[in-house]
Amino acid sequence: MKYVYVVSIIIILSIFSCIDDKSRLEHVSDNTEEKVLSAKPALRHVVLFNFKDSTEMTTLREIENAFAALPSKIPSIRDFEWGVNNSTEGLDKGLSHCFLVTFGSEEDRDIYLPHPAHQEFVAMIGPYVEDVTVVDYWIK
Repeated sequence: MKYVYVVSIIIILSIFSCIDDKSRLEHVSDNTEEKVLSAKPALRHVVLFNFKDSTEMTTLREIENAFAALPSKIPSIRDFEWGVNNSTEGLDKGLSHCFLVTFGSEEDRDIYLPHPAHQEFVAMIGPYVEDVTVVDYWIK
């Protein structure tokens, strides 16, 4: 009889646990849907650099700082982040730096591209860049 009582308690607790989990999942799903619906459109501008082997570390720091300064000079930039590759997959094709610039519209990006501060940056890094890849996409 004790065995039946223990099994019954376990079954009842399992049922309540499932109900609670379903409630939490519905809440998470609702929050995710709200975030998606309230999110502003964002255009990502991804810039990947492969610098020449002869580029000194101090020059790389100057380039990183110069790119990071662009958001304070170009108001159409909504957000900015960057980092140095640390992938272990070996698929980077020599690309070492990734810069992610976010815009609210294609018009904002089109203001950024010819902006004097951006053009000054492009001219500055020209002698040090072996290769560059740029990809733009709307976030989904």
